[in-house]
Amino acid sequence: MENIEKTKENLTDREKDPQISETREVEAGQSCELKQPEKEPIFEKYLRPGTEKCPYCSSKNITKRGKRKKKNEIVQLYLCKNCGRTFTPLSIKGRHYPLKLILDALSYYNLGYTLEETAQFLKTEYNLPVKTATVGNWLEDFSDLCKYSRMRKFGKKLFSPQEILPGISLYHRQIYKFQIHRAKLALLLQEDPRHYKLSPLQDFLEATFEECPHHLFKEGIRASEAKVNFNLDKVLFREKYNYANKLAKLVLQTVEENKFRHQALQKFFISNDSVTVASEVPVYLLPEDVEHMESQLDFEIPLKIEKVLTGHIDLIQLRNGAVHLLDYKPKAEKEHPITQLTLYALAMSRLTGLRLYNFKCAWFDENHYYEFFPLHIVYKLRERQPRVSRNQKKLEIL
Repeated sequence: MENIEKTKENLTDREKDPQISETREVEAGQSCELKQPEKEPIFEKYLRPGTEKCPYCSSKNITKRGKRKKKNEIVQLYLCKNCGRTFTPLSIKGRHYPLKLILDALSYYNLGYTLEETAQFLKTEYNLPVKTATVGNWLEDFSDLCKYSRMRKFGKKLFSPQEILPGISLYHRQIYKFQIHRAKLALLLQEDPRHYKLSPLQDFLEATFEECPHHLFKEGIRASEAKVNFNLDKVLFREKYNYANKLAKLVLQTVEENKFRHQALQKFFISNDSVTVASEVPVYLLPEDVEHMESQLDFEIPLKIEKVLTGHIDLIQLRNGAVHLLDYKPKAEKEHPITQLTLYALAMSRLTGLRLYNFKCAWFDENHYYEFFPLHIVYKLRERQPRVSRNQKKLEIL
C-alpha cells in the first residue's frame, strides 16, 4: 500500500499536447498562408463514441439493452439512464461490414498477402464477399494508425507471408500464444543505429522456439504474485498518451468476452503497428540470478526466492533505442504492476545479456499509459565523493 501511494506521488502530469506524430517547422522566409483545417482521419471516427459514456448527454450511467441485427453483423445496444436514449458503440455512416472483419483485413494484408488473397480470406472466414477495392479503401483509411504499412514492401523482401509471423502455443498452466514478427525485428535492428546494440534480443526470441525450459513454468512462482517492496523513492512514473491507447480503443470494440482481450490486442499490434516485435514472451528469473545482480551489479532487490520466478510479457516493442516491455491492464489508472514489470525487465536482462539500462516498462489501457525505467527502481545513484586530483593524492600519501 505504501508503494502504491509513492507511485501516485511520483506520477508526472500528462502532456497537455501529446506529440503523437512529428511536427514540421515553417522555414524562415516562407510566407504563411491560411490553411483549411485538415480533414479528420477516418479511423478517428471508429474511436467514438464508445461505451464509456452516452454520446448524447455524456452521462456514464449506462447499461446494456439487448442487441440489434444488422445486414452483416449483430451489434450491442446501450441505454442511457440519464436521457433515456439508446445507442450503439459505433455509429459510422456507410459502414456495412463488421469492425472485426475490417481489422482482420488490415492484419492479413500487412502480413504480405495480396488484395485478392485478403478478399478470399475474408470470404472464407466470414462468408461475406468483399471487393478488393473495398479492402484498398480500408487500408487507406487506417494507414495513419497501421504504421507497418510503410515497412510492408521491405518486409516482403525478407520473408514470405507464411514465414513472417511464426508462433507456437505454450502450455504453461494456461495456454499462451508466443509470436515474433521476424521482418519487423530485422528491419528495426538494421535501419536504426540506436538499435544495433539490441541484436541479442533477436537471438533470444528465435531461440525461445527450441530452447524454452517449459518445466520451469510448471514448477515456478508467477512474477505477478511475488511480493517485493521495492524502494520507489525518487522514481518517476510518466503518464502519456500514444498509439497504444488508440489501438486498444479500436481493437477492444470487437471483443465480446473479456478473456479474449489480450489475444485480440496482441494479434492486431504485432501485425499492424511499426514497433511491436513479439507477444506473450516467456521469461524466468532464477535465485542465482537475483544473487548475481545484488552482489555483482549492486542492485537492491528485496527478494529471496527458492524457486524460479516466471512470467509472460504481453508485448515487446523496439523503439527509440530501447526495448519496451508492455503489459495491458483493463483499469490501468487503478493498477500498479510495478513489481511484475520490474521482475520481467530483470529476467529479460539476464536472458538476453542486455543491460537493464536498455529497458523501459509500461502498462496501459484504452485511456492511460504509464512508463518507467526499471533501472531507477533497483539501482540508486550514490552520492559522489569530492573529486581529488592526482597531485593531491600523492601529497596525502607523503
